[in-house]
Amino acid sequence: MLSLRRSAGAFVAVAVGVTLVTAATLLLASGRPQVPNRLAYAAVVVQSPEAGAPADTFAPTRPWSAARTAELTSRLAELPGVTAAVPDRTFYAQALVNGRPAGTGAQREEAQQGHGWSSARLGGFRLTAGEPPRQAGEVVVDRTLGLRPGGVVTLLTAAGPQPYLVTGLVDAPGVYVADEVAAALAPGVRAIGLLLASGADVEEVAETARGVVGGDGQTLTGDGRGALEPRGDARTRWIGMQVLTATAALAGFVTVFVVASTFAFTVAQRRRELGLLRAVGATGRQVRRMVHAEALVVGATAGLVGVLAGAALAPGLGRLLVDVGFEPATFHVRYEPWPVAVSFITGPVIALLAVWSASRRAARVRPLEALREAAVEQRPIGRLRIATGVLLVAAGVALSLGTATSDEARDAATFALYAVMALVAGATVLAPTAIGPLLRLLRWPVRRKGGAIGMLVRAGASTATRRTASIAAPVLLTVAFAVLISGMVRTTTAAYAAARADNVNAGWVVVPDRAPGLSDQAVAATGGTALLPTTVFEGDPDSSPENRPLTALGVDPAGFAAANRALTVVAGSLDELRGDDTVVLPASANRQPTEPYALVFADGEVVSLRVVAVVTDDSIPGDLLLPRSVVRAHDPSALTSAVYVSDRIDPPTGARIVDVSGWAAEADRAEDRLVWLTTLLLIGVSAGYGAVAVANTLLMAAAGRVADLRLIRLAGATRRQVIWLVTAESALVVLIGALLGGAVAFVGLLSIRAGLAEQAGVPVDLVLPWSVVGGVVGLCLLLAVLASALPTWRSLRHRPARSAG
Repeated sequence: MLSLRRSAGAFVAVAVGVTLVTAATLLLASGRPQVPNRLAYAAVVVQSPEAGAPADTFAPTRPWSAARTAELTSRLAELPGVTAAVPDRTFYAQALVNGRPAGTGAQREEAQQGHGWSSARLGGFRLTAGEPPRQAGEVVVDRTLGLRPGGVVTLLTAAGPQPYLVTGLVDAPGVYVADEVAAALAPGVRAIGLLLASGADVEEVAETARGVVGGDGQTLTGDGRGALEPRGDARTRWIGMQVLTATAALAGFVTVFVVASTFAFTVAQRRRELGLLRAVGATGRQVRRMVHAEALVVGATAGLVGVLAGAALAPGLGRLLVDVGFEPATFHVRYEPWPVAVSFITGPVIALLAVWSASRRAARVRPLEALREAAVEQRPIGRLRIATGVLLVAAGVALSLGTATSDEARDAATFALYAVMALVAGATVLAPTAIGPLLRLLRWPVRRKGGAIGMLVRAGASTATRRTASIAAPVLLTVAFAVLISGMVRTTTAAYAAARADNVNAGWVVVPDRAPGLSDQAVAATGGTALLPTTVFEGDPDSSPENRPLTALGVDPAGFAAANRALTVVAGSLDELRGDDTVVLPASANRQPTEPYALVFADGEVVSLRVVAVVTDDSIPGDLLLPRSVVRAHDPSALTSAVYVSDRIDPPTGARIVDVSGWAAEADRAEDRLVWLTTLLLIGVSAGYGAVAVANTLLMAAAGRVADLRLIRLAGATRRQVIWLVTAESALVVLIGALLGGAVAFVGLLSIRAGLAEQAGVPVDLVLPWSVVGGVVGLCLLLAVLASALPTWRSLRHRPARSAG
């Protein structure tokens, strides 16, 4: 059976992998959508029709119009068991504190929303002080704002800051106004909550409600009401799920890689032992079963340790995910049986998968291996391996060319990833053939006065090229992954920011400050070119998919044309974008000027528009253009995203001003931050495993070289010189792996830069975060040196003569 020393590396690798898998699966299982607190008392909620969009777009549902809402509310209120049917109206409203939008802790979306007072019943909210609002200009606010009934608060809405009389306080985020005011600010409704009588059957009421709504909505009960959580929370939860899935998958994959290399090295060290077993009558099948049994024991024990560690770490990791923005503030960890069971099974499965190749190699050991003493490799790599490596490198080069010439960013990223995977695989396969040239290139790191130790380092590496390549392979993989992913993220971010800035013809940009958008009053104070976005839906019943959401921009055509360098009109005239029935579409919409085009707006009204111009698809930062007055008429709570101005001005309330390059860099700042954190997390997992793999292999190698190192001591080398020998060998191997991995990733990054420059139409600089790359190489080097120097120091504590005896 495997000794504790030989199995320790595999045990640690499996335990760490199962720990990550356990924590990730527990967090994934806990990431179910949460029923919003403001709808918790509505046992049945009728939701408007879903948008015809992919699940990861998080588009809102198509709203009902005011007339349709009134009809449904009246009919639903008459159902048996229903005491009240309350439409939930939501609009933007944010309290100003000291003249600025109030901070909201984790910036929860509910804290920036207003509702009609009737909606408070859906969440079971009660006044903690004061009275409900009964007319325009009155409001009930969250008691955490520190206001008192009878005081005055300034609310920032889409129209601008307005004073309101505080009539009461509630223990809930957001603000509540009179129902008539809410109906004017949010004419479109996406949910109607049903309050039930005591003892009413929830499913029976829900079934009856489905009959009332028909195909014009869906009825939700129980946990299904989680579909009503804020879009921002849903998007954050989805991002967290992708991060956790990627972490678990990477942990499982790299664990197999590390454990496979551990068992392969162990089998190579035990060739004489396995040869003796074969000599005394053991069959290849018995040897294979023995290795499988060893792996099963390691996997099961490490799996148990990993499950316990992962379960203990999950709550802390959950809080960390909320803090960094990968999960919404409502997230909390739930312990369920299936993640624990799946994670425990992962340990033995990973170990058995990893040992499959090593067990076959062990079964092929011949009895005569027991008589072989030479540790020198008997033959170079075969022709088939060389051919395979050359084909992989050629495929990587071809995919790199595809990256450089791709017109689509998503295709380019896919090509780049596949290119580096092929190049990494090719470099790993051909690594033994590259050891000699690299050693001649890297003579300077191992030169020392006297030259004997340097000679031994080079001789050992060049004689055992396969061993050197196998130790360098984890470093190669880790460095290539770190350089490619970090460089791609940073280069892509800079390229998109440069392209975004190049398209804008302005000196400064006014953007929101601690608010989701700019009010009409703020826009009027700037005197610039504003973009007023809103979500609309295709109103043609024959369109596919039905209710497809589109981002419409309300603009002034003259100002928009002057501020947008990318604007290219292919048919019609942008000057015709005026009145209340005109629209400008991109060429991909396949419409021509004068054709009708029906849309459903945020107020639920279906409006037939007339196409007045067609532009190229990359001309507008949205799906279509509308007159700004049309957007405002149908969406009273729409907020302006940005205003382009020529000269620097004093920003109005709820706004700040930045230059164009700063605006371009921070336009996707929240997403860029999450992407970079995800990148660092994945690099951390990969680098940690790569360093463990290198250290583990060197530890086992050190145990097998004790006799050789003592022989060097007998030849006259001091203990310090021997330690320097193994340290230099380790550093050389790490350096070889880092150079090969960096070269592979650099090829991929050059192709990515060429592709981005082609797509953006501007020069793109290659950005490499050297601190990340240096940290990865430094971690591998530190563990490699410690894993080789410490066992050597321990084994050479006695005098050489005594050891030789």
